[in-house]
Amino acid sequence: MTSVTASHFVSRSSYVGSPGSETTANLGQIGLKSQSMTHNGLRSLNMVDKLQFRTQSFAKKSVKKAHATGSDTCGKIVCQQGGMDLVFVATEVAPWSKTGGLGDVLGGLPPAMAARGHRVMTISPRFDQYKDAWDTSVVVQIQVGNKVETVRYYHCYKRGVDRVFVDHPMFLEKVWGKTGSKIYGPAAGEDYQDNLLRFSLFCLAALEAPRVLSLDSSKHFSGPYGEDVVFVANDWHTGILPCYLKSMYQSKGVYMNAKVVFCIHNIAYQGRFAFSDFSLLNLPDEYKSSFDFKDGYNKPVKGRKINWMKAGVLEAHRVMTVSPYYAQELVSGVEKGVELDNHLRISGITGIVNGMDVQEWNPATDKYLSIKYDITTVLSAKPLLKEELQAEVGLPVDRDIPVIGFIGRLEEQKGSDILAAAIPMLAKYDMQIVILGTGKKYMEKQIAELEKKFEPCGLIQLHAMRYGTVCIVSSTGGLVDTVKEGYTGFHMGPFNVECDVVDQADVVAIVKTVSKALAVYGTAAFKEMIKNCMSQDLSWKGPARLWEKMLLSLNVIGNEAGNEGEEIAPLAKENVATP
Repeated sequence: MTSVTASHFVSRSSYVGSPGSETTANLGQIGLKSQSMTHNGLRSLNMVDKLQFRTQSFAKKSVKKAHATGSDTCGKIVCQQGGMDLVFVATEVAPWSKTGGLGDVLGGLPPAMAARGHRVMTISPRFDQYKDAWDTSVVVQIQVGNKVETVRYYHCYKRGVDRVFVDHPMFLEKVWGKTGSKIYGPAAGEDYQDNLLRFSLFCLAALEAPRVLSLDSSKHFSGPYGEDVVFVANDWHTGILPCYLKSMYQSKGVYMNAKVVFCIHNIAYQGRFAFSDFSLLNLPDEYKSSFDFKDGYNKPVKGRKINWMKAGVLEAHRVMTVSPYYAQELVSGVEKGVELDNHLRISGITGIVNGMDVQEWNPATDKYLSIKYDITTVLSAKPLLKEELQAEVGLPVDRDIPVIGFIGRLEEQKGSDILAAAIPMLAKYDMQIVILGTGKKYMEKQIAELEKKFEPCGLIQLHAMRYGTVCIVSSTGGLVDTVKEGYTGFHMGPFNVECDVVDQADVVAIVKTVSKALAVYGTAAFKEMIKNCMSQDLSWKGPARLWEKMLLSLNVIGNEAGNEGEEIAPLAKENVATP
């Protein structure tokens, strides 16, 4: 008899940081006192800024020359060791904010790029009062819609990365810690009414950050990032960023060498708003065509709309996505490209497979695992951890029975409705099923009813399922690039997730593939698959090399290749925050 248990999980993380130097605060205050506003949030450069930028440019060239001659001379204000100035902009960055893979990428890729010798900043909203991020004292005023808003910047320095958070009530007042709400809306499938203004504000604040923040947490880099930067914008919330860069900055002689890479993590979410809302973006009419979009849906309004992701695709200097196979899918047709396939074919799209944060997800050091293990001890440790999981959730404790787990959002795109339809057909097998996730209310109810029907059990915690599972996956996106059939997992084939009702062929595919996996379970072949999984290098090192090559091809002035290096350990005494 199959047993099913389900749980809802919300991750909360808090860290304690240490204050940085007084010099950092003073530079921030200088920038604040000497600011002056111009149109639509573009602050004119003051004499302090111009001096810093000139010094930064001189010092960077001097250090590159010093490297060539073998000396080690640095400028007094800025000491750069070649590489690139990279600014990742996203609404999520793990562990501070995360709803899915976007947060994981922003948590892991920037440290990998910093390890190669690049100067790296991430910018995300301050959704909560993060204990490790300190107020920089830098304040800027930005025009959003027909109002001028004031934002502040918070900062901490971890694993070689400047983590910057944009502070404004439109972000902080909506966090679950105060209102029970979520990052994008009060409930799954429901958006905040002011999302267009929220993320317009965020993108404008992100464009200001490299110019106004003087950061000196690193021993290799200090001062403002300046203007010769590469922005890496992520998903629809930042699709407007290249439009603002061109219309509000480059048209005025600022950021003339800067470039924008637009990375698509999930094309299903595109930022579609009423076409009449274009006036709230404060963009010239020439950008209307980049946003103009028509579809047959009534949400948010029927007919003509604006589409932020379309604008990001058309206006960015390069379009990226999270795996080579996903890149192929997005241009394969209307369904996979969610009506943007034609635009992607015209712009071109490159896929680099996502890595994994091997410091966060390392079973040999993971603080959440009561029994640590590596490739030499996995076969003896996993049965003990399975028993611990079974006891915690109220399942019968049996180290020999197969346990299948699903972790993800409960919505059609993730196939959770297909899984729910397959579970009754799996009841004949002797196994246990654990489901972890939240999402659409009807799906949460559906899983809860299955739990009652198939031996209801207790709650589970995320750490109980962190490692050691041989994958059973649908054949889509990065799963095709990383899971090898019969070697590290099993493929169920592509699913039809765009239909209004569950495709019975997909249900049958789940049942057949699970049956195949159960037939292998416990055999020598299965043990070999576990070791194959453990021996893979799925770290960010390889993807970081590919990202570096792609970013260098943008030919931003002064950009150089980095060097192979090790990431800074998260437990090192290297947690510097501005006061």
